[in-house]
Amino acid sequence: MTNDAQITPQPIQTADPDWWRGAVIYQIYPRSFQDSTGDGIGDLLGIARRLPYIASLGVDAIWISPFFTSPMKDFGYDVSDYCDVDPMFGTLADFDVVVESAHRLGLRVMIDLVLSHSSDQHPWFAESRASRTNAKADWYVWSDPKPDGTAPNNWLSIFGGPAWQWDSRREQYYLHNFLTTQPDLNFHCAAVQDALLDATRFWLDRGVDGYRLDTINFYTHDKQLRDNPALPLELRNSTIAPSVNPYNHQQHLYSKNQPENLEFLRRFRSLLDQYPDKAAVGEVGDAQLGLEILGQYTAGDDFVHMCYAFEFLEQSPLTATRIFEVFDRLNTVAADGWACWAFSNHDVMRHASRWDLSPAAQRLFTTMMLCLRGTVCLYQGEELGLSEADVTFEDLQDPYGIEFWPQFKGRDGCRTPMVWEKSNSSGGFTTGKPWLPLGAEHLAQAVAVQDVDPDAILHHYRRAIALRRANPALIKGELADMKSADGVLSFVRTQGSETLFCAFNLGDRRRQLTLPKGNWLQIGAELGSAEISAGNVVSLQPWQPCLATLSGAPGLNE
Repeated sequence: MTNDAQITPQPIQTADPDWWRGAVIYQIYPRSFQDSTGDGIGDLLGIARRLPYIASLGVDAIWISPFFTSPMKDFGYDVSDYCDVDPMFGTLADFDVVVESAHRLGLRVMIDLVLSHSSDQHPWFAESRASRTNAKADWYVWSDPKPDGTAPNNWLSIFGGPAWQWDSRREQYYLHNFLTTQPDLNFHCAAVQDALLDATRFWLDRGVDGYRLDTINFYTHDKQLRDNPALPLELRNSTIAPSVNPYNHQQHLYSKNQPENLEFLRRFRSLLDQYPDKAAVGEVGDAQLGLEILGQYTAGDDFVHMCYAFEFLEQSPLTATRIFEVFDRLNTVAADGWACWAFSNHDVMRHASRWDLSPAAQRLFTTMMLCLRGTVCLYQGEELGLSEADVTFEDLQDPYGIEFWPQFKGRDGCRTPMVWEKSNSSGGFTTGKPWLPLGAEHLAQAVAVQDVDPDAILHHYRRAIALRRANPALIKGELADMKSADGVLSFVRTQGSETLFCAFNLGDRRRQLTLPKGNWLQIGAELGSAEISAGNVVSLQPWQPCLATLSGAPGLNE
């Protein structure tokens, strides 16, 4: 590979319980990463084959979306066996190959745990729905209908319609916050918590380094099943669900975000702490209180290590003012917590398309995210600058998109296969027919094409990650003096004797700024960092960063 910033992967040899803080995590959507069998669906051995590429980026860990046994109604987020691999992805032995290979390359392995709900084909649910008196009768959230036969309350499903499904076996409703085939587990039942912790332990014993916890704030529900209040129109937004979804019309006061959730997270953390160097990142799905919940769930050492909310995954443009507002709020409600940032993932439109970013803007956003305080998640293909693929209705797989088409096209556009080479219609992803069609425009952005082009965005990602690795202040340092002025975001990062100044022109006009007093030296020239003139004056071209290190005594000179 041609890359002046490429690292030489080293095996994980030394213990580091704090490895997650400021780490860069690469998310793999296994169905779409690499197929090793020719069936058109990515698998675990395909991941193992491509691990050297991931290691070449300089990231610290991988997060693999669900590969557990599943009927695939929601593509693995409906689990029917928490302790086995679905045959389409391979075997447990194949997973062991992934872990061993990753560790040899210096990559830690995090996997996606879907604990809030299971598949309706899980044996637990089959037993639970059989009667009201069996041993697992209360393992799911069941309720009698109202006297008129309607659902127990007004709760809504994210995937559309009521969050309650009638079951004729028990003549009761069961709760499902997502698809009707994803019944919610009852976390008020101690046996359910015990079983889920046993599954967690299973994968820890198999060598995983941590977890991404799906919908972490959905685990517990209000025992009284009280109605959610209406959400005023001016407070509604489409951060969690598209605007055409009536889910946005409620304040989800009782269907999620319950205080009892903290007790389970305390048990979960206690289990992880029995194993060295493990970590967990929670997905907080809430359009109004995401940062507040992040603060609660990551405070101290009793809960999860880090969480991500949706502030940087939302539709509205990410301006300097918006970033300042997010960090200002974060410092108020999560001062003792730790955030994980992402611009793209498997649930949202790719940010290159979502924010209609030019190539220069994409690079600037990448540099900026790797300079912010917090852990970073990169989504497969993001490093290639991939745009959202246009998937026709006939090719749609995502039930979410099928339900709300055409106003909302679902999540398939960000889940199309990874492009490795330009030489064939499947981009080197498979020798068969891909489960989702590739975006034809993606072929020109394939890994093999960009690897030999020193100006490609792929190398920009490598250089930005290398800059972060070379400067401890960007990994675990403090962030202070954040400002937003005239479209420019600036802040200072400090760690020990290292002080860095970072500024980013998030606009199409040239801007000028003056750095704080001190002897500042330019760094990051390979990332387009602006030169510093006399008097610490910097002229920032559109979408240009200024990165500088303070020479001399630690701290800002007065």
